[in-house]
Amino acid sequence: MNTDRCNRAVAEPGVVGLIAGGGRLPFLVAAGARRHGLRVVCVGLAGYVDEPLAGEVDTFYSVAVARPGSWLRKLRRHGVTRAVMVGRVTKSHLFTPRRILQYLPDWRAFRIFYWRLRGKSIQTDTLLSALADELAAGGVILENSTMYCQDSLAEPRVMTQRKPSSQVERDIEFGWPLAKKLGELDIGQAIAVKEQEVIAVEAIEGTAEMIKRAGQFCKAGGWTLIKTAKPKQDMRFDVPCVGPDTIRDLAAGGGRCLVIEAGKTLILDKSQTLDLANQLGVVVIGVQGSLERP
Repeated sequence: MNTDRCNRAVAEPGVVGLIAGGGRLPFLVAAGARRHGLRVVCVGLAGYVDEPLAGEVDTFYSVAVARPGSWLRKLRRHGVTRAVMVGRVTKSHLFTPRRILQYLPDWRAFRIFYWRLRGKSIQTDTLLSALADELAAGGVILENSTMYCQDSLAEPRVMTQRKPSSQVERDIEFGWPLAKKLGELDIGQAIAVKEQEVIAVEAIEGTAEMIKRAGQFCKAGGWTLIKTAKPKQDMRFDVPCVGPDTIRDLAAGGGRCLVIEAGKTLILDKSQTLDLANQLGVVVIGVQGSLERP
């Protein structure tokens, strides 16, 4: 018997699914979807999702990170056929097929790792695309993760009171194409630059740890953090995000400028983040993918 088929309900146009990891972004998506008049059915990844999210959605389930079959059953039970997947999950925990075994995967997880990913390198984009394909096969289509929080996207301008110096402008011109190349190779999304030298490069550890490392290498401070979307960014997942913590970490590590991609980077708690940047003397600039600025 096809258990998925038995658990499927009639699709409801007024409902959306939320597959949630940790951090603030799932809260913003949930709030945005509800402002659009949608009922939000959330499956929160146990060990990652912040518990208060349960009070911000209409229906909440805690699910195992390596059991996508249970995500599908719970979502389809409520008529969900489209969903948004956002929030932090520690990439290193799921980086190899062997490592996922400790999470007691279900048959859909095995299909992803041993069928959809057979013969492929397990990079972030490849893994997430395979997951999206498996969810689609189960009747739930992943949508653009920014569609319910468009007002949180970075704008193509200097978004703070302080303007960049001429040296920072030169560092942006130097570092932007390098950061883009980093994304093209699916290594990371950010680099730290000072006086046209690369101080640090983001890899699997994430932006926060990279910022700390840059601060250790550049005790004099005054460096610039450049964070971009990938050249062919799939807006369904792994969209670049910054927020108040990014600004605090940057200022603590001596960074003085944050450069992000307009229209493809989410600023969590946007007004709070920009106010904090003004208080701490951090310049925040949004630029287009081609490095165009108004």
